[in-house]
Amino acid sequence: MKAHRWYKVSGFIFVFILVGWFILTLWVEAEGPKKSWKFGVLPSSNQQILIVYDPDPIYNLDEQICRSFGEAMADSGLHGRVATVAAARELTDKNFAVYVFCANTYNWRPDWSITNFIENEITIKGKPVIAITLGSGSTEWSQKAFENVIFEKSGMQIGSKSLWLLRPNDQLRINEINVDVAKSAVYDWALELTDDLHDYVKQDSL
Repeated sequence: MKAHRWYKVSGFIFVFILVGWFILTLWVEAEGPKKSWKFGVLPSSNQQILIVYDPDPIYNLDEQICRSFGEAMADSGLHGRVATVAAARELTDKNFAVYVFCANTYNWRPDWSITNFIENEITIKGKPVIAITLGSGSTEWSQKAFENVIFEKSGMQIGSKSLWLLRPNDQLRINEINVDVAKSAVYDWALELTDDLHDYVKQDSL
């Protein structure tokens, strides 16, 4: 009788956790609000780079990372816009030379909003694409899945990087605030890409 009761309680707990996990997943996967800003000095209405993310409802690491990437682009003389998926949807009729997509990791996969945007709402065929995958600590599967989404839409991936909220982003800087290290890391990485990005921008303007 006790064993039967234990199985019943265990089953109830399992269902409760499963339902809770499902509700939490729907909450974090829901598309975030519309928000965008420009970076760099815009000599004309032409914007060179579009950086897209969907806001995490718990912590805005994604926004901070995209802002740092945009600051690196601006400091290197490039310009463009950072936009959430909701805001980027209004920019799909514009031509950008380079696309940067930033995905959060939920359940070991890139978030639904950004992948749906790439798969169904924007054309990246033949376009240079940079992928940034964010997570608390485990992003290997998510990064591979994210890269595959870009590959299947014929995007020309020119860079891919993972950064983390909790897992150290640099073992030599573990005494620093990890988010600051992530922002610094993506800024430096973006600068490393700028020579190629300038070339892609020039090609697109011809």
